[in-house]
Amino acid sequence: MFHWRKDSYVDVINLILGIALFVSPWVIGFPSGTIARAAWVGGFLIVVAALLALSSFAEWEEWANLVFGLGVLASPWVFGFTQVSSAATQIHFIIGIVVAVLSAWELWRLHSNPPGLTA
Repeated sequence: MFHWRKDSYVDVINLILGIALFVSPWVIGFPSGTIARAAWVGGFLIVVAALLALSSFAEWEEWANLVFGLGVLASPWVFGFTQVSSAATQIHFIIGIVVAVLSAWELWRLHSNPPGLTA
């Protein structure tokens, strides 16, 4: 089912981070409502994109994870929960930035060293 590539570890890390974000409302105890929904939706989207990238790599999955990571990063300010829960803000910020940076790095590696070209 899964085809292991040289850079599959990035997708595994994104998968773990997506799961961590998804379960964080229960583990850390976020207030229910917008904060929890932001974590569930963001975590779910990151997990789905990471699983798709692991099963059959396509560049769009990395672009999707980049967008999802940036969305998770921005969600505390977009939904206004920075003053309500500093723990939720920190979790969203850290996971969002790591997912976005890893996805951007993988996209950069993909475009800076195209497959099939040798130096």
